[in-house]
Amino acid sequence: MARRPRLGSSARAKLALSYAGFLAVAGALLLAVVWWYLLRYVPDNDQGLLGVSPNRYLLVHTFAPAAAEAMAFLLVFGLVGGWLLAGRMLAPLDRITDAARSAGNGSLSHRIRMTDRQDEFRELADTFDSMLDQLESHVDEQRRFAANASHELRTPLAISRTLLDVARKDPTRDREELIARLHAVNTRAIGLTDALLLLSRGDSGTFTREPVDLSLIAEEAAETLLPLAEQRGVTLDVTGGPARTSGSAELLLRVVTNLVQNGIVHNLPADGTVTVRTETSGGAAVLRVANTGRPVPPDLVPTLTEPFRRGTERVRTDEHAGVGLGLAIVRSIVRAHGGTLTLHPGPAGGLAVTVRLPATP
Repeated sequence: MARRPRLGSSARAKLALSYAGFLAVAGALLLAVVWWYLLRYVPDNDQGLLGVSPNRYLLVHTFAPAAAEAMAFLLVFGLVGGWLLAGRMLAPLDRITDAARSAGNGSLSHRIRMTDRQDEFRELADTFDSMLDQLESHVDEQRRFAANASHELRTPLAISRTLLDVARKDPTRDREELIARLHAVNTRAIGLTDALLLLSRGDSGTFTREPVDLSLIAEEAAETLLPLAEQRGVTLDVTGGPARTSGSAELLLRVVTNLVQNGIVHNLPADGTVTVRTETSGGAAVLRVANTGRPVPPDLVPTLTEPFRRGTERVRTDEHAGVGLGLAIVRSIVRAHGGTLTLHPGPAGGLAVTVRLPATP
């Protein structure tokens, strides 16, 4: 629960008291200088200075009330002026506080947009606005993800219930066909659940790091997917030098496997190719996966790494169609390893993907 500070403990009051105290000390020092360098040289006798009155006694008694009044004026002026000046200086904090309070109440759309200043408060406000932009984008992404995940998980359950209802109403229906369809739906649900767990694991970044060579992982992934490539008439071309990094071998194997499998599935109907290259360049372990295929619209490329986004040519009835989490998992794992993922359409069709991870000696 937000609480406003008490008057005496607020930053504005403390600054006002500080200003007033500073003026009071400055006035006292000024009076001390006057006494030290002027009044102490005035003779303290009946004749005064050069035999002419007034003397030090009269000067002190005449000067003291005026000095007291000046000190009182400085104190009041310091309090009032300090209060107004502190209020003007701290005004941006009220706007920042209001924005933070709105964010704390769940409203992430409010922005400070401080354009009338060029100081540290402006830098703080801009940083806060940037944080709200990222937070709002992340929350929206999580909401879409939760909605899509709920929909995707609900679909196989609804299909299973429909199949069971049909079997209950029609006892003569072929049991083998029913079991096969239920098995396919159940397999899809398990695959989706495993993908969601893997995506969550990549986002959390909780894994043990060990030395990994992307070239060896690329060869392992290619060997695993070779039967699928041969079935679809796709040629796998894996070349390149060592690309050593640090991370989870299991998760990085999933990265390469997902990229190569996507390259195989989204390819030409026949005589397609998937090329995999590994190298160390510019202090980074680089993995490049490119495939042939139909042209990919440039405006579609940035959305491919979002969860449950599927390419336009994906066939849902294919056993390798997936659930739209392949590239989302890749992005999550690469980001958890401190790397970058870049996608761009191939010049003659298909998609080229580049993964850069911090290289290790």
